[in-house]
Amino acid sequence: MKRKKLAAAAAAVLVIAAAALTAAFSPLCLVLRDADSGEVYAAVPVKEGEEFSVTFTHSVNKTDETELYAVRGGEIWLTGCVYYSFGAGVAEVLDGSWSLRIGDAGEMIISDINMKMEPLRYVVGTVSDHVLSIKGRQIGLRELCGQNSSVIFTAARMPLYSFKRRSFGAFRLPVPDGSDERK
Repeated sequence: MKRKKLAAAAAAVLVIAAAALTAAFSPLCLVLRDADSGEVYAAVPVKEGEEFSVTFTHSVNKTDETELYAVRGGEIWLTGCVYYSFGAGVAEVLDGSWSLRIGDAGEMIISDINMKMEPLRYVVGTVSDHVLSIKGRQIGLRELCGQNSSVIFTAARMPLYSFKRRSFGAFRLPVPDGSDERK
């Protein structure tokens, strides 16, 4: 009886230790998943406060639009937008603490938005690409996820043992094992 209790206690300690080690070696990542299947397209390690953006051609006014984000408290926050013309879906009124300035190229830059995104979702363009910019690199979402894919962006911890490396041009993007090798 004493051996069974000792074995059970040892097993419990091992499970707790394994869980603690997994958590300790699970970096915070920007994770891109298929909205329907949950397939992980990419997971990029990020630090608290790290910024990224998504640029795309607006479907109505046909000019580029960039949406700026930051990872804060394990969540994604919209921090600003850059527009080159007004049109449907473009902010016309500043809300609360938002600020607007005109950039050197005539672009409209809205900053101080600070809106939590639940969830952050993009449908990848079929005519023009959506481009993720992170860590000084650009990743075309059409190549990564496929045209017309519905992609959810989250901030989540991913265990290091689940990573393999896959190359997108000069950018080495860690991707969890088991994801497909889209070309």
